[in-house]
Order: sequence, then structure tokens, then C-alpha cells
Amino acid sequence: MHELIKYQFNTRRKKYGTGAALSLLNGNVGREVLAFHKKLPNYAVTPLHNLAHLSRRLGLGSIHIKDESWRFGLNAFKGLGGSYAVGKYLADKLQCDINSLSFAALNAPEIKEKIKDCVFVTATDGNHGRGVAWAAEQLGLKAVVYMPKGSSLIRAENIRHHGAECTITDLNYDDAVRLAHRMAQTKGWVLLQDTAWTGYEEIPTWIMQGYMTLAVEAYEQLAETNSPLPTHLILQAGVGSFAGSVMGYFVEKMQENIPNIIVVEPHQANCLYQSAVMNDGQPHCVTGDMATIMAGLACGEPNIISWPIIRDNTSCFISADDCLAAKGMRIAAAPRPGTDTPFISGESGAIGVGLLYELMNNMHYQDLANRLQLDASAHVLLISTEGDTSPDIYEDIVWNGRSA
Repeated sequence: MHELIKYQFNTRRKKYGTGAALSLLNGNVGREVLAFHKKLPNYAVTPLHNLAHLSRRLGLGSIHIKDESWRFGLNAFKGLGGSYAVGKYLADKLQCDINSLSFAALNAPEIKEKIKDCVFVTATDGNHGRGVAWAAEQLGLKAVVYMPKGSSLIRAENIRHHGAECTITDLNYDDAVRLAHRMAQTKGWVLLQDTAWTGYEEIPTWIMQGYMTLAVEAYEQLAETNSPLPTHLILQAGVGSFAGSVMGYFVEKMQENIPNIIVVEPHQANCLYQSAVMNDGQPHCVTGDMATIMAGLACGEPNIISWPIIRDNTSCFISADDCLAAKGMRIAAAPRPGTDTPFISGESGAIGVGLLYELMNNMHYQDLANRLQLDASAHVLLISTEGDTSPDIYEDIVWNGRSA
């Protein structure tokens, strides 16, 4: 029988302070990153929705979800990482402190003269590339973006809208990353990639740090509304940069009260799940086309920076069927009138909602839900990382019932 959910509990989870170092993701770094983002055009705190009706329906204490469809007008969270990495790179180039830097200052004529020849290159399924293109656009700089085969034409056009050169290749995501790397080396461009490998670690670290803004905001929003801190974090993963960033921040903040952390990936691109199954402490890759509706998670090679954080802090790794992402999108879009706030969540953003609903409603997974301590005392935090970044796909799923 085809399983909607495959899972692997983590036997390598560490107690706070005994695992991978988290100094690059602590509260001080988070505040520095947030201060940088507050100086950017269109910065605003994104909503944190309290899904009180859904939590009662599922028998949980509370469910909160951070809605990143509102981020910078880009319909996804990825601009946080791209913009901060651009800022850090240019601060280093100009030999100044990131804390004294803003995009407004970088547009001063004498500064623009020093950075005018910078060209940023990256590979993306859509959201990261758009974030890099947007950041470059703010400074009048050039961006070159490569997308894997099968990428949404609408997502490509959204990237070009910011002035970037964008090409849909005939490669899978990981090979598109290798292409971007080769082009950077050949042409002297700056590779702004949201994953790391041996010898390429500084910029991916900056990108992970950039994502911390949404975690800092969520933590503060929970406090401001007198809501309980999460007992459970459900984080979706591609290469693991986002998941590692958010869990790293919350582990550092909550220390001895670390939440149960669930990392979820699509079946077709479940490299972190497969790494957990291998259980040798090392990251393992998956290959092939990785054809999933969760395009933002269609990555087969773990980020070597985030992997130790994920390995040492995740409670359970889950590989999920595409239909759960589709279900999550419909739940987000159509709560019963007068109950929860409806919101638009894309394929990669809604998998946490769909997974949680399945765990709590499908008797086949009751034992798993019990082992995860998903009960009336559970307070679950989710992140909807994107909105309808490809409206045609969104409508096909939400309106027409597509599930794969």
C-alpha cells in the first residue's frame, strides 16, 4: 500500500548544549538580522494566524501559523535570506559593519560606483531566485538566475520582472546549482546560493541567518499575544537551510524546553529523511527528477551547514505524499465561515497544515501522533513559507482538486 506518511524517529537527538554549535543562530544574531531587514523597502511584520477552530477540531491546545505570503511583496519568505546575504557581501566588500549599512546607503553615488560591477548568480525553483533578483534590483545590480526543468513559467516571469536574466534549464535542481557555481567561477560573478558544500559555506550561512527574521518575529508575536511558546515545530525542508535556521533559533531561545521538532519533506525529495534512516550521522542524497508539486522542496542534497543542526535537534523526520500539501492548501483557503482567518498558502507552504491534519484524523497514524505527543496540551507552530507563487498551479489544486 502506498503510504501517505513515512517516518523515522531520530535516535541521534541531543540535549541542549551538547549538539552542533548554534552560536551563528542565537538571539543576538537574530536581533542584528531583524534590524537590517527593518531598514529595507516594504518591511513589515508578517501575520501570525491563530487557528483556534482548527486546533479544537484536531484536539490540540493551539495552532499558530506564520504567513510569509506578505513578505516584501514577494509572496514568499526567501527575500529575507537573499537580501541579508547581499548586505553582508557588500559590507565585506566595502569594509564596513552590516549594522551601519542599509540599502538606502548603498544607493549613494559614491557607493554605487564601487559596487556597480557586481553580478549575482543563483539557482532556484522560484522563490529564492526572486528574492535575489529583488535585492539586486533595489541596488541597480544585475542578477542571473537558473531554474530546473519543469519550473513554472509564471515564477520565471516574476523573476524577470525584477530585471534579472532567468533561464529554465533541462537540469534538476541540484545540477542547476552546479551550473550556477560554474558560471560564477567562469565569469567572476558572485554565487548567492541557499545551500552549502565544502569550500562554499559563508554565503549560505548568511542566507540562513537572514531567515531568522521570521523566527524572531514569530517568537515576539507569541509573547505579545500571551500565547504559549510552541511545544511542537513542524518545519518543511528542501536542502534544510530554512528548517535549520528556524529550529536553531528556537532551540537557542527555549534551551531546556526544546519543542518536539518535526521535519517534513516530499516523498520524491526526502534527502533528510533518508539521512535519518541511514542513521550514520552523515547527510545522504537522493537523485532523479524529484517531480513533486512542492517545487520549493524538490532538492536532493542536504546543506552541510544546516544538517548537523537538523540531525541534533529534530525529533522525527517525515516523508509526505503530495496530496497532503494539496489538502493543507485547501484547509488554509477555506476555513468554515466565522472561524479561522483564511489565508493563501502555496504547495511548499501548506505541507505542515496538511500533515498535521492527517496525523490527527487518520486512525492509521494515531500511534504516531501519540508518540509525537500531539494532544490537547500541544501548542504547534507552523510556517507558511509561500503564497500562490504560481497562481495557475494554486487554482488547479484548490479549485480543481489536483493533488499531485
